[in-house]
Amino acid sequence: MSTYGARHHINHSTPFSTPASTTLFRRLTWEGTIPLEIRVDPKELPANSDRGLECYYVQAPRVSYLPLLMPEIKRFLVDVVFDEAAAESLKEDEWWFESEDGAPLKWHWPIGLIYDNHTISLSIRPSSSSSSFMATPLRLVLHLASPPSDKLLLSPSAEACKQAFMGQLKEADFIRWGSTKRMTSLRKADQDGIWEGIKDHNFDDYWRVASKVTPTTAPTRSQSPPPSSASVHGRPPSADPGAMPDRDGAYSVRSVPVRVYLPDGPVLQDLVPPLLEDGTPNTLTNYLCNTLPLLFPPQPPAPPPSRTKPNPQPPVVPQLAYPLVQGVLTPAEAEMAWLGACLAGADGWVNVCVGLHKDRRE
Repeated sequence: MSTYGARHHINHSTPFSTPASTTLFRRLTWEGTIPLEIRVDPKELPANSDRGLECYYVQAPRVSYLPLLMPEIKRFLVDVVFDEAAAESLKEDEWWFESEDGAPLKWHWPIGLIYDNHTISLSIRPSSSSSSFMATPLRLVLHLASPPSDKLLLSPSAEACKQAFMGQLKEADFIRWGSTKRMTSLRKADQDGIWEGIKDHNFDDYWRVASKVTPTTAPTRSQSPPPSSASVHGRPPSADPGAMPDRDGAYSVRSVPVRVYLPDGPVLQDLVPPLLEDGTPNTLTNYLCNTLPLLFPPQPPAPPPSRTKPNPQPPVVPQLAYPLVQGVLTPAEAEMAWLGACLAGADGWVNVCVGLHKDRRE
């Protein structure tokens, strides 16, 4: 799997991120890939199929979706595995995916999120190593008929995937700005174009439209944090045109759209302010300590200076879990505004997958 780390440190003396570096991290996110091993259910293989070649490997984009892989997989099966009669009888809209353990996969999730969720699920199994992030393929079973509609909700077609994707974009738009005006004001050609950018895996085509909806730059702050004059539920001080030079920057949003995924657990959706009430940036550590204090216990403050013990160090409380964003073991000091501007998914959401450290999960 193509992964990359994005460690950064707060520096109040210079702008936090330039438009060029914002584009760089967005492109790195876009170019991330996932290794998939797709095997057709042997019980569903048509007669006269070549059973030695029913397994297909692909390096899929993290931002893509499983239904968008169907045409490529179908070409392989028709050209290599199935005979002509079987190929003609195939109904692609009935195909669906299942994980190795027999669970139908959420086709409306980005492929990268499916992989990261699989990674954190392994972290709670006794035989796994939670700190191993090797590029092992995600093994999927492809079924050719009888999709379980009660579990998949809708037929996993490309059109249904597009509708689900657009719905996620609009929801993220509302959380980010307080309305869906930016999305609904797009022309139909632009709305179609943003999906075509996903289908064709074209970074420039996607961001040509997405930049009208998401923050145009990553966080840019002056030397001193702006004074706090708004609650965390209202627009942050940076939304004031006089507070920052870039009104469409990451700190101008009302909230960062965030979802937290727990191993084999619920999905937590939250409104995360880019700034705290005192005007300082909201970090990933601060957010996780407040949201999941049992897994991310707050660190105690440093002890007061002592004449007998120079440079006293505060005791370190071990963290029981770790966060993954876009497959990256994310540094604690990462600012939520920066994550929202640079490492959000193509649907606008920052997906934080929380795994458990193996040596502390007992």
